[in-house]
Amino acid sequence: MDWKGRDVISVRDFSKEDIEFVLKVAERLEEELKEKGSLDYARGKILATLFFEPSTRTRLSFESAMHRLGGSVIGFSSALSTSVKKGESLADTIKTVEQYSDVIVIRHPMEGAARLAAEVAEVPVINAGDGSNQHPTQTLLDLYTMKRAFGRIDGLTIGLLGDLKYGRTVHSLAEALAFYDVELYLISPELLRMPKHIVEELREKGLTVHETTDLEGAIPELDVLYVTRIQRERFPDEEEYLKVKGSYQVNLSVLKNAKERLRVMHPLPRVDEIHPEVDKSEHALYFRQVFSGVPVRMALLGLTLGVLEGV
Repeated sequence: MDWKGRDVISVRDFSKEDIEFVLKVAERLEEELKEKGSLDYARGKILATLFFEPSTRTRLSFESAMHRLGGSVIGFSSALSTSVKKGESLADTIKTVEQYSDVIVIRHPMEGAARLAAEVAEVPVINAGDGSNQHPTQTLLDLYTMKRAFGRIDGLTIGLLGDLKYGRTVHSLAEALAFYDVELYLISPELLRMPKHIVEELREKGLTVHETTDLEGAIPELDVLYVTRIQRERFPDEEEYLKVKGSYQVNLSVLKNAKERLRVMHPLPRVDEIHPEVDKSEHALYFRQVFSGVPVRMALLGLTLGVLEGV
């Protein structure tokens, strides 16, 4: 499987074999990290992080991943301090940055920006989120988290909760879960239902999909509850946001009828959709999920750079 120079733009560009391969490499790297503390596969390589939107976990985990591989990082966390502010095009920014780096990670508010960057660049480009479209590396770390927690993905019943209309994390995750034998509950306010074309595609691929507004009714059925923030910044209309703000809160009362093995996940940041009292329960998996970003992004960086052939 030739990964060197490959772009990582959308889950749709992956096969199940691709996904399983990345998860396997990530697991191997995690074990190596535990044993050695740091690695040197990417010594002499430079990652450029271009974050046109705010980020904490994604940006820092990519930087941590590159450092733990033995490489270096350059980049920016706000376009306000770059020549974009002077009117430079995205294409010119990419063509400039690739002169300084071996791989580019980009987050951008415009859907399709990562695909455009990949078309322009001669170095590999990894999409760290483009508008409400895709977030493929989040999806891979989510799958990795589930697999590490349950030992498998097939056979799980998974609930996706919250902003299913604008949430790029759940769009990518739902499309990836179509490769597996899972049952899905899509739990959201009516205004924030999963886009119809995604639901139809999931059903065409043989998944059992339930659409509901009733969180407490779905809870007893679930092995995984994947919670998302209702993202104010994605709404074109403030009135639409105010109608759905605070629709759900996951707390211990809501979870009282859950399976003992239920695990709650969240891509973070959270606002008020998971009460802090859940953090200390056996159900909480979201901070382990944060850690999963490091080995998974190490795997993606190392594979696209072509430095992990022997791993």
